[in-house]
Amino acid sequence: MLTPSFPIRTERLDLRPFTASDLESLHAYFSDPELHRYVDIGGPTDLEGSRAVLARRQKRTTLSDAGDSIQLAIVLRETGQIVGDVVLIWTRPEHRQGEVGYMLAPDHRGHGYAGEAAAGMLTLGFDQAGLHRITGRIDARNTASARLLERLGMRREAHLRENEIIRGEWTDEVIYAILAREWRGRPGAGHRGSY
Repeated sequence: MLTPSFPIRTERLDLRPFTASDLESLHAYFSDPELHRYVDIGGPTDLEGSRAVLARRQKRTTLSDAGDSIQLAIVLRETGQIVGDVVLIWTRPEHRQGEVGYMLAPDHRGHGYAGEAAAGMLTLGFDQAGLHRITGRIDARNTASARLLERLGMRREAHLRENEIIRGEWTDEVIYAILAREWRGRPGAGHRGSY
């Protein structure tokens, strides 16, 4: 079982569990249709829908069994503003495998925050959870996310044709992955700068 010490600190960010007082911040980005363009997570919500999303995220702080996740608010340390969230899912404990994911408010993209937060979760997965392999799954149309995963050192392993229906449309899914030894051995492995 893994319950990390919080916050997880990166160069510019604090990754911490969600609290009840985060409703307004979460709703500000989760209700934006642009955020849901490439993911099938139910679409933009009203305030009550965001309250339910927040309640689920508040419970995701420990890895103890398959399917468990640690889902954290991405907080700009300098301002205290929440700009998105990041998740590490324990997909296959018997094979020490996980998955990383992230959501960033559209108006905070382009600053490297998602990459920095994802790098923090990869480090958590490999160094604290003892994972052997971590994947990232994205909509094939999301080229910005593909570039982010590649900057993290993840390799493209699969392209699944018309694998999901997102907002009534068949879409392709691309799977990226990295092994613990690759994460630790990549150039600049000791540096957690911009991604």
